[in-house]
Amino acid sequence: MNVRKDSGGMGIIYFAWHGKAQERAEIKGLLKANWRRFAEKVLDESITVGLNRVSRMWMRDDLFVCFALPQERKDMQEERLLEIGNDLQLDWEPRFMDAAFGGRVPELRLHAGVSFLDGAIASEEERLYDGIKRAIVHGQSTGAAERSLKRRELEQILEERLIKPVYQPILALQQDGDTLYGYEALSRLPGSRWFDGPLGMFQFADQEGLTYALDRLAREKAIEGCTGLSNGRKLFINITAKIMNDSSFSPGQTLLLLQRYGLSPHHVVFEITERTSIEDFDAAKRILQHYRNQGYQIAIDDAGAGYSSLQSIVELKPDFIKIDRSLISGVHLDKMKAHLVQTFSDLAAKMDVKLIAEGIEEHEELRYIRDLGVQYAQGFLLGRPEPFGE
Repeated sequence: MNVRKDSGGMGIIYFAWHGKAQERAEIKGLLKANWRRFAEKVLDESITVGLNRVSRMWMRDDLFVCFALPQERKDMQEERLLEIGNDLQLDWEPRFMDAAFGGRVPELRLHAGVSFLDGAIASEEERLYDGIKRAIVHGQSTGAAERSLKRRELEQILEERLIKPVYQPILALQQDGDTLYGYEALSRLPGSRWFDGPLGMFQFADQEGLTYALDRLAREKAIEGCTGLSNGRKLFINITAKIMNDSSFSPGQTLLLLQRYGLSPHHVVFEITERTSIEDFDAAKRILQHYRNQGYQIAIDDAGAGYSSLQSIVELKPDFIKIDRSLISGVHLDKMKAHLVQTFSDLAAKMDVKLIAEGIEEHEELRYIRDLGVQYAQGFLLGRPEPFGE
């Protein structure tokens, strides 16, 4: 591979097949017979659609492709290189499998890793060796290029505070007319390329060790966005159980932020999601007691859909239990769901805890849960999430 220094920058992409399927003799043989011919053919095609000054090198069955990047900012070059690597991996993997094996092969994946060739290294040989080594390291995990692109977007979201808060009304159910009790703050990602919604973003942040940073940003944006919250109205803010195990978690930051926007802890209910388990109830109770001492209230979210709803309710003694919409949807038609909601209602009454039914979408559901004694409700029937004041 002949590599020429270029003022626009040079990128290298490493391609290699990984997976236990290669231990099978027939798969290994078909890879050996077809992979190099396939890659050379599609590379020749790719040169005509935007890759400039392409050179290539094979190390056994591992392919290294080097090409020139256009002159632009370094961060844009990095993103372009990752996008090319990701696009080629997503294109080549199914095409090759269809051609060589007649379809997908379980436990066989094409890995792609990328790197820049460091212009500060004077020796062309050393420069190439360094780039190859870094590309191999980057490509060790499945979907490495896509993961890097997601990480870049998440870091941009955190740095530029790109989360947009919306608020879904929660109504107090009364026989003579329902009244507004408060709002649940939710996060939205306008224009996100790599995350199809906040759930996927939070799951990825968890994988990348950025749960606390993202949770804090969502909490701050929720508070900033509801300036003018009426006295007596409640703001329900989601927090994940995992952040209570984070050594950098500082409950006092929320209090300072509330004061800055003219709010107090008495406005806020923290919803602890039940979609992740609480590993240390003693630690969780200590942190929540710190909150309670300041005037906050606590809700268990997604009750009935998580790992340990009843244990969380018993251990944490929340002020509110939010019944997951999976139990509310069609509750008037499903006796088992009705029995479960009734059980939550009986338990809440004995513990002096308030119930909130989530996901109300039909008038029949609303009438039914009101008759069961559920005190509060939210859902599309009652109001969709909107920016505050709309």
